[in-house]
Amino acid sequence: MTGWLRRVIERIAGPSVPEGFTGSLDATEHVLAVAEARTGGHLVASSFGLWLPDGRRIGWHVLSKASWSSGWLTLVEAEEVGRAGEAVLLRDRRPLRFGLIAPGALPDTVHRRVTGSIRSSQHQDLPGGGAWFVQRRVPGRDGVVLQVRADDGTDAGAVERVAAEVAAKLRAARDAARR
Repeated sequence: MTGWLRRVIERIAGPSVPEGFTGSLDATEHVLAVAEARTGGHLVASSFGLWLPDGRRIGWHVLSKASWSSGWLTLVEAEEVGRAGEAVLLRDRRPLRFGLIAPGALPDTVHRRVTGSIRSSQHQDLPGGGAWFVQRRVPGRDGVVLQVRADDGTDAGAVERVAAEVAAKLRAARDAARR
């Protein structure tokens, strides 16, 4: 397909997966933005998350941070390290950096999707430090999930106790609102 024809189609139907894309979109997942990485491959922002050049998708709900500066997209992905009641306990992984060739709409799309998944966010002081309590929407699922990300040095037992209490109170509030 010629370049101009591809651009016309993308303006009408939205971007498509780039040639060589190794991921597998879900049936209801659609592409929002695409950018070529300087090291090869593409980053593909979809309705469910961000596909990396290695074919792995990071869900919007587990991207803790995303920043764009001087042609570089820096991402901090969180990993689930446990549960406390209905709360999901997270820890941030090391940042990933991608230089982008002609970034187009990708940085703005990533920013909008990461921040758009957050329903509420609050930092709570706890013994030894504190923790972020974040309610987030998970793409493809109804409702929100409570995520808790402890600061370094925070007492793990305190985090688990408070996270379980907060999750139980949120559940009670949701149940009461349904009645």
